Amino acid sequence: MALELKSTAFENGEFIPAKYSCDGTNVSPPLEWTDVPANTKSFALIVDDPDAPSKTWVHWVLYNIPVDNRKLIEDQPEGKKLTNGTLQGNNDFQITGYRGPCPPGGTHRYYFKLYALDTILNIAPAGSKQQLLSAMKDHMIEQAELMGKYTRQR
Repeated sequence: MALELKSTAFENGEFIPAKYSCDGTNVSPPLEWTDVPANTKSFALIVDDPDAPSKTWVHWVLYNIPVDNRKLIEDQPEGKKLTNGTLQGNNDFQITGYRGPCPPGGTHRYYFKLYALDTILNIAPAGSKQQLLSAMKDHMIEQAELMGKYTRQR
């Protein structure tokens, strides 16, 4: 079995409901994962949009998600540290927390990438996606991905 990431809000490859976007209440979607590999010590999650005009746009960065966690409930709060100890990094909206789809035009793809890590990372709260990728480079055991699409409702 391989690490698997799912959401009750949308299926892989399907459209993300407006509720989780700038057209709605912009809350984070519920996520859950199964088939965690042995030796996992923590998880990290990156949500980004490779279809953004100037660069891959980062929507959410989380790390040091406790190993006994198997889900993120809907509407995670902003801030550098969640109540369970999970740390949130800065996104490209310059906040620590989730910001949903808000493409300037067309349909964009949003990748939710979950990483099972063999360590707890030594990164301060509000780290960047690049800091996270660098720190977990030699510590990734397995990765799972969930992709959702979104088109603005204008």
